[in-house]
Amino acid sequence: MSVNKVILLGHVGRDPEVRYVAKNQPMASFSLATTEHAFTNQNGVQVPERTEWHTIVMWGRNAEVAERYIRKGTQLYIEGRLRTRSWEDRNQIKRYVTEVYVDTFELLGRPRSAEQPQPAQQQQQPQPAQQPPQQQPPQQQPPQQQPPQQQPPQQQPQQPQQPPF
Repeated sequence: MSVNKVILLGHVGRDPEVRYVAKNQPMASFSLATTEHAFTNQNGVQVPERTEWHTIVMWGRNAEVAERYIRKGTQLYIEGRLRTRSWEDRNQIKRYVTEVYVDTFELLGRPRSAEQPQPAQQQQQPQPAQQPPQQQPPQQQPPQQQPPQQQPPQQQPQQPQQPPF
C-alpha cells in the first residue's frame, strides 16, 4: 500500500495561467508559497524563516474556478498529489519538474485588489468646494395635518390543512 497525498496552506505567487488542452479541457497552473517561520531550537540555535515554492496544477472545474477567483496573494488550502514529469530542453538535456495536482481546495483569503476601493480611500476622495451655511432666522410654518392611517384588514387564523392519504 502507498499514499501520495499533499496538503498545503499558502499564498498564491502569481495569477493562474489557464490553457485549454485536448477536447477544450481547461488547465490552470500557478505558484504557491508556504513559509516556515523562524524559530530557536532546543540548543539555542536560531533557524531562519524558510519559504518553499510549489507549482500547482488544476484541471477541469477547478481550473475554471481558479481562473475566475484566484489571484496573486490569495490564501489557499490545497489537497492533492505529487506528479513528476520530464522533458528534454533545446540542448537535449533531460529536465524534471514536480507539481502538485489539486484534488480539492478552499479559498481562505482574497488579496486586496486595486480595482476595489478601500474604505479609507473612499473617505479621502475630493469633495466639491462648499460654502459655509448662512444663518437664517427660523421660519414659523403652520403644522401640517397627517392623513388618517388606515388599519390593515384583520385576518382570520387559518386551519391547518391535512394532507390527503
